[in-house]
Amino acid sequence: MRVLAVALLAAAVLAAEAAAELPEFREAPAFRNGAGCAGAPTIHIAMTLDTTYLRGSLAGVLSVLRHAACPESIAFHFVASSASPARRLAALRRALAAAFPTLPATVHRFDARLVRGKISTSVRRALDQPLNYARIYLADLLPRSVSRVLYLDSDLLVVDDVARLWATDLGPDAALAAPEYCHANFTSYFTDAFWSHPEYSSIFTNRGRAPCYFNTGVMVIDLDRWRAGGYTVKLEYWMEVQKQEARIYELGSLPPFLLVFAGEVKAVEHRWNQHGLGGDNVAGQCRELHPGPVSLLHWSGKGKPWLRLDAGRPCPLDALWAPYDLLRRRGARDDLLAAVA
Repeated sequence: MRVLAVALLAAAVLAAEAAAELPEFREAPAFRNGAGCAGAPTIHIAMTLDTTYLRGSLAGVLSVLRHAACPESIAFHFVASSASPARRLAALRRALAAAFPTLPATVHRFDARLVRGKISTSVRRALDQPLNYARIYLADLLPRSVSRVLYLDSDLLVVDDVARLWATDLGPDAALAAPEYCHANFTSYFTDAFWSHPEYSSIFTNRGRAPCYFNTGVMVIDLDRWRAGGYTVKLEYWMEVQKQEARIYELGSLPPFLLVFAGEVKAVEHRWNQHGLGGDNVAGQCRELHPGPVSLLHWSGKGKPWLRLDAGRPCPLDALWAPYDLLRRRGARDDLLAAVA
């Protein structure tokens, strides 16, 4: 009996420690399919799951469900690092279940050892975390039965029916679709060492179109074509070049995607990634929306809305994120949730 009591006490202590690692979250409203959802396809969405961005992930999920015509036809795939202690992963699962008790969701463990020897330092520490590279391995992490996935970063809100983005026609060959920004200075994403090396810079010579910048926080991916094209290996190749041969870029996991896909991306309307709302990667200053319609707000950059709101120094657009924040505050009412119910 004494051994059992000690074991139960130890288990209780571990549970308390795990719970203490994370804040408490409110339960989101339940969203149901509309009358026209019979036979609607299952939309697969992949996001990362960790303690740093948990608050953003939950807000993103709420925004997707709130604006979907068929929310019960959406399946979420959360990718968590295998390096996380078991009790921390358990706490993440509990937070997810507390916020969305009936959400069809699977948590996939990403082996951080796959990239630890391939990551080089970048302009911002957050970009160097192994989980930031997990999007490269979605074709291996998700079951073969999933042939298409929508990857979403954890610092965005969807304010339109995600089924419209999911239905993007990738054409006969494209493995990836995303909004492109051809006005951006593409050469600035790589160093002089890259452009002065004839073998490296020739990679764009035979592309279908001139290469353009695209943001990897919103991507529609054909996983069957990805697997057939061996794109994970191709991305790893450029990470190894960066690590072992020459410093050819500065921005984490983005440049390998540009090196492999730029010029062969199926373009999506800009409305599906109003990115850069977190400012640049150094100062994280306030930004305004780009001209045009908006279906997705993306706080890419250093400034995250929950951090700026907590610090009492929000940017004007952070007020759009606040109603989706599921963080439970002592003594606070749930009035904000009424705005998204």
